[in-house]
Amino acid sequence: IMGRKSDGTFLRFRNEIERWCLYCWQYRDKGIFQVARKDIEAYIEFVWKPGREWIGLSVQQRFKPKSGQFYSNAKWRPFVAKVPKSMSKKDPGCTASLEQYRPSQESLISTFTAISVLYQHAQMEEICDKNFVPVVKKSCPYLVKEVQRKTPDTLSELQWEYVLGITKELADQDSQNERNLFIIVTLKSLYLRVSELSEHAKWRPTMADFSKDNDGFWYLTVFGKGNKIRSVTVPEAYLSYLKRYRAYRGLSPLPSPDEDSAMLNKLRGSGNMTARQIRRIVEQSFDSAISALQRDGFAEDANYLMAATTHWLRHTGATEDAGSRPLKHLADELGHASSETTDKNYIQSNIKDRARSGFKRTI
Repeated sequence: IMGRKSDGTFLRFRNEIERWCLYCWQYRDKGIFQVARKDIEAYIEFVWKPGREWIGLSVQQRFKPKSGQFYSNAKWRPFVAKVPKSMSKKDPGCTASLEQYRPSQESLISTFTAISVLYQHAQMEEICDKNFVPVVKKSCPYLVKEVQRKTPDTLSELQWEYVLGITKELADQDSQNERNLFIIVTLKSLYLRVSELSEHAKWRPTMADFSKDNDGFWYLTVFGKGNKIRSVTVPEAYLSYLKRYRAYRGLSPLPSPDEDSAMLNKLRGSGNMTARQIRRIVEQSFDSAISALQRDGFAEDANYLMAATTHWLRHTGATEDAGSRPLKHLADELGHASSETTDKNYIQSNIKDRARSGFKRTI
């Protein structure tokens, strides 16, 4: 239904619909096209508080290969209780509580979206004639209405200074860390999503994606969300990092238009790196910065950085530049279809004004 554009979307929808099918078969004893509104309402109650036997403590593969065949994995569960990232860094041995499991608002919305799209598709194919999901969603007691967007998760100036500085030091000590340095600078400076820097079935990032116009300005061609290609401008300060990374790989200082070299080389094997590999490398830089912050007495900053994800680098770069670049330019760089999205996410003039006026309130 939704797998033609994005592998990630396909997996998300497949998982949601698989859970819905399992619930209908095991708890309601009926097929998914025989359900009524009360069945969907009961399912949402179940999603909010699933049975213990439906919850796992770690992400597991649905099937495992053995002797050329795939077998069901007995450890797989439809829901997973996860330990917050910052807690797992402080205590690697801590485990999540099954009793305290609750889906996030994003997960709950994803559940509604996937099931609704399923029934919309079924209506188009004349498999069923009703879709109760919108009505159930409207009356759901667990959905929180978001009247304003929260500020994006970003690194502070000090945190970014440590992440960049420590990664630079590591690259100076061991050239294999040059790739780490290039990745964090690229994600932050060019506002990229991890998927836009990694290789997948529809796109293979190469050095030829960098190009220069007649005025000497550099751009990076990016394959983004929705199968859209955009050009991101490359700041002058970034070129020194590009040259440094290319020197480590034995390439010319700057790319040529017909260069077929992979954007991010694997240390073993050929081709570009995957999104998972990129996230792992960024995590290494974050961990090194956390240790340095703790050593220098910045415990609060280190604690906050423990919760950071790779996507924070995109948010950090965009938030830093939001005050100095035209809104339309920033929206184009980020790949937003509307400048309103950029304003809500990064500029947030109303929230900032309220914060300034309320900051000096007395107790």
